[in-house]
Amino acid sequence: MGQRCDTVSGVTTLETSAVDTEVVVVGAGYAGLSTAWRLADAGVDVVVLEAAERVGGRVFSQVSPSGVRIDHGGQWIGPTQRRFHALADRFGCRTFPTWETGRHVEIRADGTRVDYAGGAPDSGPGIEEYARVTALLDDLARTVDLELPWSTPRFAEFDAQSAEDFFRAQTADEDALARLALAVQGLWCAEPHEISFFHVLFYLASGGGYEQLMETRGCAQDARFSDGADAVAHALATSLGGRVRLGDPVLSLRQTAHGVEAYTGDTVVRARRAVVAVPPAAVERIAFDPVLPVGRRGWVRHSPMGRVAKVHAVYEEPFWRPAGRSGIATFFGDSPVGVVFDNSPEDASRGVLVAFVYGDRLDRWSAGTDTERRHEVLAALSAVAGPRAGAPVDYVEQIWPRTGWTIGGYECFVTPGGWTRHGRDGWREPAGLVHWAGTETASVWNGYIDGAISSGERAAAEVISALAAVVHQG
Repeated sequence: MGQRCDTVSGVTTLETSAVDTEVVVVGAGYAGLSTAWRLADAGVDVVVLEAAERVGGRVFSQVSPSGVRIDHGGQWIGPTQRRFHALADRFGCRTFPTWETGRHVEIRADGTRVDYAGGAPDSGPGIEEYARVTALLDDLARTVDLELPWSTPRFAEFDAQSAEDFFRAQTADEDALARLALAVQGLWCAEPHEISFFHVLFYLASGGGYEQLMETRGCAQDARFSDGADAVAHALATSLGGRVRLGDPVLSLRQTAHGVEAYTGDTVVRARRAVVAVPPAAVERIAFDPVLPVGRRGWVRHSPMGRVAKVHAVYEEPFWRPAGRSGIATFFGDSPVGVVFDNSPEDASRGVLVAFVYGDRLDRWSAGTDTERRHEVLAALSAVAGPRAGAPVDYVEQIWPRTGWTIGGYECFVTPGGWTRHGRDGWREPAGLVHWAGTETASVWNGYIDGAISSGERAAAEVISALAAVVHQG
């Protein structure tokens, strides 16, 4: 089934009014493509229906006006994301280390600028308390049962709290709380008062701990893809060929005595089983007959998408590097920008800075005019890299809550009480003939591309087992 990596999928859109297959997969992000690829490899006939005119879902690469490939969504790969690495190796998709050489910048709430090396400044307001609380988070995360989360000690107690409830119970240091808040914004594109504290612990355990999620070299932000992070998705889609139908949004999904029927307007795909591999918020756009079980519907309502924008500024060269700066920065205070990275191409033929705008910051910033938004972001980048950062060759915004079928940030989060009330029955338990994939359903690297891939593998295994059981019974 292997094909060489290519940024053009070569997927065709069929124009058939009725299609019969064994399994229909809804969504051609990494979860849906991985599901379909595993099924096809096992000899199962499969059709993938994707609402958008592209594959990749929340991973989306595009060439800027000046010719630089930029990642609008998920972009990094870490050493322990083994499934993602395996697929990248299989399809020959190259990676290169994230640039982190030079001094980083921290802009504090009072406007103080601090240059530092390593994961964080050695000293400063709130740093000692921040380190103490994050060490406690790691200790508690080690108690989480990733396969049966509801079996975790103190499960209900932790899920009843928000992250902010827990943080404030541990420290009164407002600077430490601000640091913790920025971490929550960066990981979940949400605010600490919005997210279940148990979900924070589950997520940390799923990814291997706090440092693994937050740092660069050897951690989750270790490397990037030469041809964009969706290169592997395009290679998977090419391998699947005509099985992937683009621009075909599933409007309704009906279970019958004979299987399932997925309706996309003028097309119906009839199958024995379905795998829905879209974010929880997108599930609500599908009319299910019969209606989904209470647990699944409750889970979806407790799993909103985060709020984030990625803004890329492209320059003739990465001029901050010769000055000894990494381009990495964190912002506290009034700036809409939370974090900045150097996103330049591997050969440094252009300089690229990417700014992340999260949560409540996004709500305020996105309400501004195009000119106002641009001015605020470029002011932040100028604080990081100097006045030259105010005059980019390209300025490109991707405001995810405004984006088509994804309906929000690059992942969802679970609100307080969501795991307790609906996790056991709603997280990934099949609903009759409908199975669930998506990074939110993963036990390992939940919320990441690697988690999306493993969720597809799990869903495919569920379906293969179910189909085999029916044959055996027959």
